[in-house]
Amino acid sequence: MNRWLLCGTTAGFLIAGCTPESRNPTQATSPADPAAFQLQNPGTHLMLLRGHTRPIGPLGAAPAADNGITYHGGPIIYAQKVAAIYWSSGTIYPGGPAPGTTGSGSADGSVVGFFMSHLGGSPYYNINTTYYDGTGTHIQNSVTYTQFWASNTNVPLPGMVVPDQLIQAQIVSGFTSGTLTYAPNTLYLVFSDQLVNLGGAFGLIYCAYHGNFTWNGNDVKYAAMPHDIDFPDCNALNGSPNNDPAADAEVNTLAHETEETNTDEDLNAWYDSSGNENADKCAWTFGSTYTTPNGATANMNLGGKDFLVQRNWVNANGGSCKLSW
Repeated sequence: MNRWLLCGTTAGFLIAGCTPESRNPTQATSPADPAAFQLQNPGTHLMLLRGHTRPIGPLGAAPAADNGITYHGGPIIYAQKVAAIYWSSGTIYPGGPAPGTTGSGSADGSVVGFFMSHLGGSPYYNINTTYYDGTGTHIQNSVTYTQFWASNTNVPLPGMVVPDQLIQAQIVSGFTSGTLTYAPNTLYLVFSDQLVNLGGAFGLIYCAYHGNFTWNGNDVKYAAMPHDIDFPDCNALNGSPNNDPAADAEVNTLAHETEETNTDEDLNAWYDSSGNENADKCAWTFGSTYTTPNGATANMNLGGKDFLVQRNWVNANGGSCKLSW
């Protein structure tokens, strides 16, 4: 059986410095524990594999009349910005930035870049405007793709395990070199290439995750965005709407992590009694779909391109999963 070579483990998880026994990783044969991973990697929140759910809470009492999700007093991001770090010695997604380059989001010609540039202002992202802070100030229907860094430094090779600390260190290296600009309302998305085990439990426990850490007194929001097409449980495509399966699979988890960071940037704002953030409550559900001209399945059109993206939780009218608001 093809599997990750376990050079060493901590609490049942792969650690850095390993090489693959095969270039085709598969899930472990024994169940893995999301709670144990998050204890080992504090400040992270996981998007679980397709078909997996968190155990039923409670984490704390919820108001008698809520919408199935509760505000816990933490900060939210009012106008979300995103920055992409494409961490590879090659171009990860067709049309994307060349290795070693930087630029504005508008210069990213990949399907992933297009999605980031057209997510804000959409009927889909308007769902996030149903979330607010303690003063009643609501999130805006806004996502701005500000910058990219196609980082070809310290590049992880296929089969390598990259612990969370090294993901954070790579982001910090962008700040200290001046390659990345820090902003408190920016989500720094770290995309890896094929067969890189970004975070150490990709495909075992999660398909992506977001979190935050402190750098020079600044609160950095980030997300680990592994190459989801590598694992069946991280890919819900039926065909490829844009004839780019890897990118079309990735935008689903990208939407998930972006909208969760927007509403729960420090993991102490919006979540339910089981610890589910807004996108968790609708993960891997897609609502009404249609067939694209190339025969693929999609459920929304953004900027003229078709996508298959999970629904999000509306914090109104009792709460529900929807594709628009």
